[in-house]
Order: sequence, then C-alpha cells, then structure tokens
Amino acid sequence: MTEAELYKELGALTKEKDRWKESIPYVSSLLNHDSVKIQAKALWLLGEMGLKYPESVQDAVPVIVSFLDNPEPLLRERAVNALGRIGRGDYSLIAPYWTDLFRFASDEAAKVRLSFIWASENIATNTPDVYAEHMPIFETLLHDTDDKVRMEAPEIFRVLGKRRPGVVRPYEEELRTITETDENRIVRIHCLSAIRAMGMK
Repeated sequence: MTEAELYKELGALTKEKDRWKESIPYVSSLLNHDSVKIQAKALWLLGEMGLKYPESVQDAVPVIVSFLDNPEPLLRERAVNALGRIGRGDYSLIAPYWTDLFRFASDEAAKVRLSFIWASENIATNTPDVYAEHMPIFETLLHDTDDKVRMEAPEIFRVLGKRRPGVVRPYEEELRTITETDENRIVRIHCLSAIRAMGMK
C-alpha cells in the first residue's frame, strides 16, 4: 500500500468510530512506519481512540511518549496532542509522563507550544487539580510571540476557571489588561471568556 493509500485508509477509519477499538493494535503498529505523515496521522488517531477507549491504548502510550523527543516538530506536536486526549480519558495512563509535558511550553516550534496548551486543556477538563501549582507557565504563554499560541493560552484559564476558579483568580487582572491591550481580537475575546468562566463580569 502506498503512503497516499494508507493515509486515505486512516482518514476513512477516523470516521468509522465503531471500528476504533478493534483497530487500535493496527494503528499502533503504524507508529513504526517510515513516513512522518503516516506516523503523525497514527498519533492523532490514537489520541482520539484513547479518549474513547483509554484502557485499550495503554500499551501504545510508551511508544507515543517516545515521539516527544523526535526532531520532527509535527511528531512532537501530535504526540503531545495524543497524550492530552488519552489523559482526558484516563489521567492515570499518562500520569508518569505528565510533568515532562511542561518542557513543551518553551518548544522552539510554535505549533508544539500550542499543542501543549491544548493537551493541558484536555487533561484539566477531568483532572483540574494537578494544574494548581503550574499556572505561571501558562501566564507566560499569554504573552507568547506567536499569535495562535496567544489565542489558545487563555483557554486553559477558561477551562480551569469553570472548575477551579480560585486557581485562576490571581490572573484576573492580567487577563483584563490583555482584553484591553492585545492587538489580536481573538486573544481579547478568549481572555474575556476566561474571566467570565470564573463567574466574574
């Protein structure tokens, strides 16, 4: 099967959720493929499968973790994403690797930094308390040089603001300042959403 055919097959599988559980071993095997494009697609799909069937992707987690050190930014990005989705399904499966994810807050690739925030939002949805002592890292990302990272950064404050408003409240003034000063409209809107999630106006 050519790379294009295999990619198309994985694309079809993405939509066939009734086949996911039985397909996890096959998709996991594709992490050894020699194509970055196929590896990236497999990582993404395993993340989605892991959200739905976390116990079934357990054996794949160490292999996914191995991609965190890959020199290819796309694979680091997808591995972080996958761990976020699996961690949302069952935090215990990614708990041994969770603190290691924080190094991606300063990854050289903006898309990897973005993925770190997104993965954190996923994990925080069901396991918010683990983030209580780590908010300064996300505060830094509110001022990232990349627009898309700055657009996503307030979202972790929104997710936690709904669940643990006390964790986010110390950053309310800073979020308000950004709503008035950031040149990016989406950044301003997302910061306002984070403030409102705390029950503030």
